[in-house]
Amino acid sequence: MKFYSPLTAEFFPDEPDWEDESYNEYEGYPMDGHDLLQYADAVDEAVKKDIADFNGDLMQYYHEDDSVRSKVVNAVPSVEIHGNKLCGCLNVELQEPLNEGEQAVLCDYISGQYSDGWGEGFEQRDIRVDDGTLAVHFWQEDGFEMTPEREMQQESATHEIRPKMKLIGQDGNIFAIMSRASRLLKNAGQSDKAKEMCNRVMSCDSYHKALNVISEYVETELTPKTRNKPNRGDAR
Repeated sequence: MKFYSPLTAEFFPDEPDWEDESYNEYEGYPMDGHDLLQYADAVDEAVKKDIADFNGDLMQYYHEDDSVRSKVVNAVPSVEIHGNKLCGCLNVELQEPLNEGEQAVLCDYISGQYSDGWGEGFEQRDIRVDDGTLAVHFWQEDGFEMTPEREMQQESATHEIRPKMKLIGQDGNIFAIMSRASRLLKNAGQSDKAKEMCNRVMSCDSYHKALNVISEYVETELTPKTRNKPNRGDAR
């Protein structure tokens, strides 16, 4: 059984734009799960390395003698791409199914582990990425919830959000940009769109046209902001 929860982060670039009023040297740029999609591999590696230090099972700190304790074998945090965003993912091994009340008890306990236990320590560990460092949060004061896998699948089936990808400060070669965008789309479960985008880019007769095509499939600095507010994590 799996439970998904939101991820947020602060991003601290190696070369910050000090003239950008949205940048704070102490708080960096805020990021959500869509922004973190481009750093999925680095975050995944950091979580695996961290949980290896304590055997990974958050249930070892659960001391209640109840039905949850008897049914849950282990509960191991991870991250997973779901619904075009990087999410926290709790992998729960069960001896017997949990009823709704037991699920609520488990999720309340894990929320405490994310906020004051394991998650509190993890968010203080800098995650190195190509262009800076991340501090990733499994728990948020506002908007935190743990959603069973079945409900997440239903939500993903009705919402398709474009992955976000920054252009500024990255390799400007059009083939490198196309490759990055294609990888993001495939990771988000949009392989058909990745193929369609690449075919359109290859038929473009100018660099500018190719960038605009890419920006139709992934959200970049060139994507019109009529549907979504600008994200400060991409405005550099």
